[in-house]
Amino acid sequence: EVQLVESGGGLVQTGGSLRLSCAASGFTFDDYNIAWFRQVPGALREGFSCITGTGTTYYADAVKGRFTISKDNAKNTVYLQMNNLKTEDTAVYYCAADRDGCWSPGSWGQGTQVTVSS
Repeated sequence: EVQLVESGGGLVQTGGSLRLSCAASGFTFDDYNIAWFRQVPGALREGFSCITGTGTTYYADAVKGRFTISKDNAKNTVYLQMNNLKTEDTAVYYCAADRDGCWSPGSWGQGTQVTVSS
């Protein structure tokens, strides 16, 4: 059974940093791409960063230069380092696993809340 568990969310002030973790189990970690999505109430869930099984990374323009995605294959964990956070980054953050791409995943974590206060 595929399981993804996010952690590391919380409350931070504008300009601050957080590091999210996504612990994966139940599948061959290297065979999957792991993406981060976020969602605010009333809006669609949007993908903004992805790391492939081979380590290639992708970022949406809104987070490029501020967020860094990485992974530790030995720990089956993907990280999202978020720096220079803005109030518009406030959302529930989800990690997701996709075998063939990044943006249509079949498995999701439960989400972790990130709140950036001004």
